[in-house]
Amino acid sequence: MSKRQESKYKIDRRLGVNLWGRGKSPINKREYGPGQHGQRRKKPSDYGLQLMAKQKLKGYYGNIGEKQFRRIYAEAVRRKGDTGENLIGLLERRLDAVVYRMKFAPTPFAARQIINHGHILVNGRRLNIPSAQIKEGDTIEVRAKSKQMALILEAVASGERDTPDYLEVDTGSLKGRFVRVPQLADVPYPVQMEPNLVVEFYSR
Repeated sequence: MSKRQESKYKIDRRLGVNLWGRGKSPINKREYGPGQHGQRRKKPSDYGLQLMAKQKLKGYYGNIGEKQFRRIYAEAVRRKGDTGENLIGLLERRLDAVVYRMKFAPTPFAARQIINHGHILVNGRRLNIPSAQIKEGDTIEVRAKSKQMALILEAVASGERDTPDYLEVDTGSLKGRFVRVPQLADVPYPVQMEPNLVVEFYSR
């Protein structure tokens, strides 16, 4: 098990939120941070709020590394339009995010794993790069040999979350289509995301 997967619930406790809205999250029982100083109440500074917003976004998408996240942010700045909206659009276009949104995996961490192991096809071809950017109109499906995997079937059957309307999914064939790049308001985050604060963080 990777360090990223191992620490997914530590992320919840450190940030003080149930980041993925899961029933198993320890934050449902202990609403304070990990460690001996976890119960101290702290009033965050502006910098602290900006950092928290960045950590929430990075953590939500499978605990993306800082170097990779900075690259995504730089691309969001380079594009025309609102940088915060561009950032969300780029994150939601990641293959691991799309697989998670289509409910082919129970968590972003599991989505990354099944992609790495070659269980996902994009436009009929195997693609094992979780950070690959999906385009409008692309089809994403579970390959035939993997359609009976318990992890995938349980995720599809779960009522824990719904598929957003910027994706089309046929749960019977385990195949879907990326319809359009979403705006922040379209994305079903269980917690409030503040990409504007992330922009402020990197603009300091």
